[in-house]
Amino acid sequence: MLDVALLSVLLVAIAIGYGLGYHQAGRRRHRSQPPSAPSQALSRDYFVGLNYLLNEQPDEAINTFINVLAVNSDTVDTHIALGKLFRARGEADKAVSIHQNLLARPALSQHTNEQIQLELARDFMSLGVHDRSQRLLNTLLEHSSDDELRYAAKQLLVDLLEREKAWHQALEVIQPLFKQHPKLRRPAAHWLCELAIEEISEASRALAKKHLKKALQLDESCVRATLLLAELEMDNGHYGRAIERLDNIPRQEIAHIPTMLPALKNAYLRRNDEAGFEAHLYRLLEQAPYTSIIIALGQLVHQRDGVDKAIELVGERLRAAPSLGGLDYLIDLYIESQRLNGKSSPDTRLLLLKHHTDALLLNRTRHRCRHCGFASDALQWQCPSCRYWGTIKPVIGVEGE
Repeated sequence: MLDVALLSVLLVAIAIGYGLGYHQAGRRRHRSQPPSAPSQALSRDYFVGLNYLLNEQPDEAINTFINVLAVNSDTVDTHIALGKLFRARGEADKAVSIHQNLLARPALSQHTNEQIQLELARDFMSLGVHDRSQRLLNTLLEHSSDDELRYAAKQLLVDLLEREKAWHQALEVIQPLFKQHPKLRRPAAHWLCELAIEEISEASRALAKKHLKKALQLDESCVRATLLLAELEMDNGHYGRAIERLDNIPRQEIAHIPTMLPALKNAYLRRNDEAGFEAHLYRLLEQAPYTSIIIALGQLVHQRDGVDKAIELVGERLRAAPSLGGLDYLIDLYIESQRLNGKSSPDTRLLLLKHHTDALLLNRTRHRCRHCGFASDALQWQCPSCRYWGTIKPVIGVEGE
């Protein structure tokens, strides 16, 4: 069965064959003479390329197709397709050669020239030569009147600036696009969070707070901005304000309740308000019966009323919302209860069950990207796989929360 790379080359080969046939047929229509020797050689080379392809030798096939394909108005698109194919195969240096060769042709239309420049910018970006890519993109944005191409160039430029962590510049480029493309507000909000973190590290907390408030104006569901604002309130000793900030998170994104729990607990403990924390946990439990909330409540009851009361509470909650993590915690409570009741060693059945839950929890995924499915143990605000912002969230369900 052909793999993806081979299939891509096959599609390009079909385009080349069509282009060559069309071009030669056109020449024969205008000249009432048989095909010339070069044309026959051209056809032979094309079939040599196909032979390489059928023998699963895509590299040789591509090189043959490049040699056989003269640059003219009928074949520019095919050359561009070949360049894209090389870049997709991780051979961006070859893509650069093809696209630079195309740009050297004087008879290209302005639109085609700009299209090739955009592809060349992508080639340089793939090679990590960001300065050359950025120069090409800036030139396109300065001179092109094609709205579609300008938008593609801006998207690529923003991607480049994001990789360079040039948050201010990325915001300048993307801001005019918010009205037509509201989805761009989410990444912009996270860039403001990145700027806020930089300001916090430099003790510019007032400016950091300004960035975070602007982030929430851009994307009111930005949990990250809310967490950072709560952290700033905590640092200033405003624990009540921090709690108010954190109380917004379930409305922003209910799946992030487990993310906010450590900060919420810290705020209540600094206020010496354990009862307030317990009441808050019960309110959260009404919104979402997550394992993290159940365990936090179990720990409070365990500390105050003893292990048996904690077993009663956790067991009752898990019957309504079973989870692997909750079961593991409940087993720990039963083992402790047996020890406190004078049993020299826990029940072997409990120990066996504990062994299995530990093994299952060891390899479980704690966070997953809702866009591409990337699995991560720790929370990351930008997915390393698809590079979307704010899409990694705690896993919900029996194996998660």
